[in-house]
Amino acid sequence: MSKANNFRRYNPLIDEWIIVAVNRINRPWQGAKTTVSKNSEDTTSSDSRAPPEKNQLAPGGVRSSGAVNEEYQSTFVFENDFPSFTEFEKCAGEEENDDLFKQQEVRGVCKVICYHPDSKLTLATMDLKEVRTVIDIWNQQYVELCPKYDWVQIFENRGAVVGCSNMHPHGQLWASNYLPSIPLKKHQKKTLSQKYFEKHGGKVMLMDYLDQEIEKNERIIMRNEHWTWLVPYWAFWPYETMLLPNRHVERFTDLEETEKQSLSSILRDLLIKYDNIFECSFPYMMGWSGAPTASFLQEDCSFWQLHLSFFPPLLRSATVPKFLAGYEVFAEKQRDISPEIAAKTLREMDGVHYSKWN
Repeated sequence: MSKANNFRRYNPLIDEWIIVAVNRINRPWQGAKTTVSKNSEDTTSSDSRAPPEKNQLAPGGVRSSGAVNEEYQSTFVFENDFPSFTEFEKCAGEEENDDLFKQQEVRGVCKVICYHPDSKLTLATMDLKEVRTVIDIWNQQYVELCPKYDWVQIFENRGAVVGCSNMHPHGQLWASNYLPSIPLKKHQKKTLSQKYFEKHGGKVMLMDYLDQEIEKNERIIMRNEHWTWLVPYWAFWPYETMLLPNRHVERFTDLEETEKQSLSSILRDLLIKYDNIFECSFPYMMGWSGAPTASFLQEDCSFWQLHLSFFPPLLRSATVPKFLAGYEVFAEKQRDISPEIAAKTLREMDGVHYSKWN
């Protein structure tokens, strides 16, 4: 891997940045591969899941860098061997600050969080104590990295259809020295959240939204004492959902012990329902969002509300995903089933994992 930091470039057409991670092109791939037919039109996907003895994320596994994993018995965290963010002395590209050609160095750290030593398990099939351990690791990582980095993103890509390169139960953490495009839009002065906050006398937009969703009771899937799981009114992905604390919480590190414990329960319950929709290990993109950190810790971030988002691509069956394409890429997103129908489907799903059905 190159011993130089990566960079990001600015797109003036849509006022967004893109990370150029030149050192990741040689990273290993253990996920799905696409085979092309002779007419170059039909493609099929094959799951090239690594056998247990070659699983680079398993206890004692040998990663492509030559590093050997610990013989871990619970969760295991290590720095990604092919990270987008690094802390080297030099950068792979020069700084540019022209109106049309803007380029910035990016610094930070990327980590892999292995949830469990057993490759056959997922957050949906782990026991509550094991799920709680993962939540504690998330909190530990936030506590460690928030003072140094402006944005700490914990996320999971589950399933080959969303680009997961290894089916071992794991997520990732990317921490950067800048605020990425999407959280920046949520934080900049006069964002919708800030305007709402000012217009409604200091009320947090997502908290008001949650209160009204509870009152309408059309898109609520599940609630417990501390959390509410719902399909957002504006959802794009077929079974997109959001998990919200029932009280105002700015950052993950602000959660109380009782909230972390009930999070482990509702998180596992919702993932069981996901798996039960099509009786498969349901693929999704999952990510936490909360107030920015480091240089933003001294700012007023009270208009932020912590939330966890799930973007699953499956639409009609375990083998029919929805892709972002065509009009959705160039103009505006669209969905094929209403958020209300999606919420009803999830709400009525069995609470016992399909693998335990008789």
